[in-house]
Amino acid sequence: MSVDQVRNIGDGEEEAVGADGGAVAATAALLSYPVAPGYRLNVRSGPGTNYRLVRVLSEGSRVSIHCQRPGEWVSGPYGTSNIWDNIGSGQYVSDAYIRTGSDGYVAPRC
Repeated sequence: MSVDQVRNIGDGEEEAVGADGGAVAATAALLSYPVAPGYRLNVRSGPGTNYRLVRVLSEGSRVSIHCQRPGEWVSGPYGTSNIWDNIGSGQYVSDAYIRTGSDGYVAPRC
């Protein structure tokens, strides 16, 4: 089934809608996930804290996850994880700081 439109379902989340008006499985790129409350999050050029700092996300930011890959283990408000979320070209954040609702992968691997 193809996606004809995207509709807001509240709290900044979206769902894909098919030609027949029914909801279809949304791709990860259509969803945005919140950064843990009270945190300014470093965005790195690769999946680890040893990679170059690209920018800093402000408190209250939301991110779209394009793909995920394993990297350095990091402990954060959502546990300890080695999953790193790609939020743009050459931009990675630790999944331990993103509320995805899962301890595992929620997007394709990079």
